Amino acid sequence: MTSRITLISPALNRSLREARFDDGSPLDPSGRARAESAAGSLGAADRVLVSPTARCRETASALGLTAVPEPELAGLGMGRWRGLTLDDVMATEPDAVLSWLSDPDAAPHGGESVRALCERAAGWLEAAAFEGRTLAVVEQELVRALAVTVLGAPGPAFWRLDVPPLTATDLSGQSGRWNLRLGRELGAETR
Repeated sequence: MTSRITLISPALNRSLREARFDDGSPLDPSGRARAESAAGSLGAADRVLVSPTARCRETASALGLTAVPEPELAGLGMGRWRGLTLDDVMATEPDAVLSWLSDPDAAPHGGESVRALCERAAGWLEAAAFEGRTLAVVEQELVRALAVTVLGAPGPAFWRLDVPPLTATDLSGQSGRWNLRLGRELGAETR
């Protein structure tokens, strides 16, 4: 059984533009316009899923997708750091930030660790595999967690992956054997 999963990162909003841990803000007008201009470029899918975050739901809508919310596709739970910038947190909790950035098991913010996110992503991927094509609009950190999982990379590799807004990451294969194609701009040729 071969599965095809296309992960779409959300369009820009204030949080992404300001490097702020997601605070639930809506898409920027420019982010919405860019997503709307890419509508229709993704091709048909057997199922369409979306992270429960506002920016992912709004991106899916702007892309013209009717998506089913999937709680397992939520972004990294940031606990008390939600809505803050990394600079804000560095100013008050520098040791906590350094721990978080160097130890995949650290969750000094009281939320989810990177390792826990990667494990959640791996569990979703294992359960999500089915014959056909899935589109999923998800947070950038979930794309990174799935890339780390598929590649069998160590946890710290999570921080070495960049996922630009409104790009597609394609997974194809089956449980235990996935191929990965990163960072295709929406509107580019799709398969």
